[in-house]
Amino acid sequence: MRYFIIIILLLLGGQQLSAQFNTNRFGNVGGGGTGKMSKDTAHHQEEPDTLTLSYRFLGEPTDYTIDSSVVDFSTQFLKIPGSYMTTGNSGGAARNLIFTPYMKPGFDAGFHAYDVYGNTHAGARFYSTTRPYTEMQYLVGSKQEQILGVSHTQNRTDRFNFFFDYRKVNAPGFYKSQTTSHDTYRLTARRQSKNKRANTYLDFYYNNLKGGENGGIRNDSFLHKSEYSNRRTIPVNLGNDNASTYNFFTTSIPVKNQYKQAGLLFMQQYDWGRGDSIHINDSTDYYKYDPIFRIQYTFNLQSDNYEFMDNNPDTAFYPLHYNIPIRAQDTSLFSQHKWRLLSNDFSLISFPMPGNQGHFINVGARFESWKGSFLDADINFSNLALHGEYRNKTRNQLWDFSAKGEFYIAGQNIGDYSVGGMLRRHVNDLLGDIKLSVNNVNREPSYVYKYFNSNRTTWYNSTLAKENITQLQFAADNKKLSYHLAVNYFLFTNYTYMQDYYHSAQASSLFNLLQVVFSKKIRFAPFSWYMDIAFQQVQGNGPLNVPTFWTRNQIAFEKRLYTNLNLVTGLEIRYNTDYYADDYSPLMGQWVYQKDTKIKYLAPDIAAFAHFRIKSFNAFVRAENLNTLFANSNMAAPLYPYNNFDFRVGIRWWFIN
Repeated sequence: MRYFIIIILLLLGGQQLSAQFNTNRFGNVGGGGTGKMSKDTAHHQEEPDTLTLSYRFLGEPTDYTIDSSVVDFSTQFLKIPGSYMTTGNSGGAARNLIFTPYMKPGFDAGFHAYDVYGNTHAGARFYSTTRPYTEMQYLVGSKQEQILGVSHTQNRTDRFNFFFDYRKVNAPGFYKSQTTSHDTYRLTARRQSKNKRANTYLDFYYNNLKGGENGGIRNDSFLHKSEYSNRRTIPVNLGNDNASTYNFFTTSIPVKNQYKQAGLLFMQQYDWGRGDSIHINDSTDYYKYDPIFRIQYTFNLQSDNYEFMDNNPDTAFYPLHYNIPIRAQDTSLFSQHKWRLLSNDFSLISFPMPGNQGHFINVGARFESWKGSFLDADINFSNLALHGEYRNKTRNQLWDFSAKGEFYIAGQNIGDYSVGGMLRRHVNDLLGDIKLSVNNVNREPSYVYKYFNSNRTTWYNSTLAKENITQLQFAADNKKLSYHLAVNYFLFTNYTYMQDYYHSAQASSLFNLLQVVFSKKIRFAPFSWYMDIAFQQVQGNGPLNVPTFWTRNQIAFEKRLYTNLNLVTGLEIRYNTDYYADDYSPLMGQWVYQKDTKIKYLAPDIAAFAHFRIKSFNAFVRAENLNTLFANSNMAAPLYPYNNFDFRVGIRWWFIN
């Protein structure tokens, strides 16, 4: 509680002012898609209490604005899509129930169970703001769950901006040995020279992700017994005899996966083009510069450390699942994979239409140097890749076309490639936007499928061939009718998966996946119905488990009350059909294909919520897992039940300094 009071005092110290933000709910949804916010349509006004704030991603010519709506708690506060599931606890190993294959060529270590909580260079935001902007978040939930977030951006001059973000997730959980403690940091900066020819971008991130691993409960029959109404008393497979030491900033977790990831990216651009001074009024001139040709250099340094640690190994779990003998006197079991990347990229960019930076041709080459360190060996290798892109986003915003490719022509990953194309058309305000896209990736399987070691044993699989994945997509966005539709068709060749807790394998035949994802808002004032629906069907004999039907529905009373109170209150219901959900291998941090245990929803997951916004203050009050008041907890995966009744209160407050 003392942390809550500290945050409130800090927030009260700021000057609360109104701001212009976007409140659109719908972005890209579905396999392989990247959700992005709506285009920036705000224009600076001279009133002292207004703010124009926008940001861009690297290599993307579109401006985006912050989403200030309070409907979607998962995306807007937790920063996790609503279709994700975890191993039961907030911050635990997670995956998307709407299947999203990994579609990037080149080297990949393969540890992705905690990706949704961490920062990457692809998600770096480079801001432009007319005033210093600060945002703070704080959440407290049952079982001492706490989430803290602080971010700040400001333009020191018209030509320099920086952005800082810190986020802390700490949740002891409802069951033994599942404590999570995540710390993530990000710093971005951009600078433009006075003559607007030189541009510099800097992105630094650090992720320290610690997830407690209990191997699941020992038997789901414990959920039906009254003597185990306190879920902390249920025996689990790992960490029964160990006690986590909980503190918000220093938490001891005896059985855990810990992923430490750091990245430093530096990009320098220099342009040749046309400049001109535009006379605004008697005291103001604006210098406009349109690039025609650009040279670009990108330096990237990444360090990734993936560790599993068990200070008091269980005598039954490891022999059963990993064939590792454990003796009573054994004191520890651990594994470690360290990777370091040093890459240099040089690109040439041409802008055929001066004044339109959304129309460009980009060709370049990248040299990568990799070093891997394990408990018993080291490895060094390099890659050389060529890449190119043609993009034409017209100035009238009606057409957007891109074609791009990346080819590894030498090194460890020679033969890896990705090619893709996209065509988007804005039909009209009634019919909205329609997009067609195709992507094909040929890639070496992730390294963890080929090699894994611990201080007890080492596993190899040298028989794996390159994977090939093709995605065809039709998508439609309609702001007027408030819906988004994505139809994905995936084709898989040599699909790589875990067939048990430590053996990888590849599918011997081609199979495909049909995926239809639909989001819609239905308004019947003063009520609103937000629906998210996904249909998935695997065709062919493929080792892929997905629920046929998944849905999330929010039925809410939604209205502006008085002058500034925006209230959204109602029920949120999630449900998916029965399916053979993937198991989870804690030692390797991988999801495991299985056909023995079918996960059945006893009742939909139900949450009651009251979200509101008063100017720049947001509050989220939620009573979650109400279904556990009349039914047992649903299972996320075999022997991994979701939490019991959970009460959460969160605030999000932004202000202009």
